[in-house]
Amino acid sequence: MNQLLDMLQMQQTLNDATGGKNWIEGFTNKGKPINWYRCIYMEAAELVDSYPWKHWKNIDAQPNRENIKIEIVDIWHFVMSAALRDYQLYQKGSLSDLAKQMSNLPHYPTIVTPSGNLPETFYDEIEIIENLIGVLFRSDKVLDLVDAFYDMSAKLGLSLTELYLLYLGKNVLNQFRQDHGYKEGTYVKNWNGEEDNVRMQHLLSEYPSVDARQLYNLLEQAYQSIQKK
Repeated sequence: MNQLLDMLQMQQTLNDATGGKNWIEGFTNKGKPINWYRCIYMEAAELVDSYPWKHWKNIDAQPNRENIKIEIVDIWHFVMSAALRDYQLYQKGSLSDLAKQMSNLPHYPTIVTPSGNLPETFYDEIEIIENLIGVLFRSDKVLDLVDAFYDMSAKLGLSLTELYLLYLGKNVLNQFRQDHGYKEGTYVKNWNGEEDNVRMQHLLSEYPSVDARQLYNLLEQAYQSIQKK
């Protein structure tokens, strides 16, 4: 449960920083409406596009496994945000209480210890993603959505430990982007032919024990190096 709580706390901090303290009410500090469910189904569509599902092109292409992991983590940002909003708006409990509820969901054990066996075909994987989208539209209970996310993540081979590490990396990267002009449109996302997401994953591989502050500093060093060229 500690990893869940850590991620909820990081997401709360990120949402406070990017949307303002009243984002729970459904608007940013600039008055722009927030729709977490729309964020989720749009990211889920991007996840589907990590697979060569189009029958009219790239017939022999293979799924982009690294991007699949990143897209799952992106979805997780918004699933947690929806859960945080729902819990704090209606139940008004602590983040520890929310983490406890989330750790008691039926599919939580499957993401803690996934089987390691991917579905037989990537078309089967796409159906699992589409099941998450179905839950998004069928259920009005946010914890049903969290549980469906656990199921999807586990079946696509991403454990809680790996989710936590990648979430840490993406969370730090999101904050880094905001600090370096992402909203203003001045941030450079392509770092010498390599997307910042990919560079972040490489840094996590090079420094598996890195904490958030250290990762931020490593990103800063890498970003400054491309700015000078």
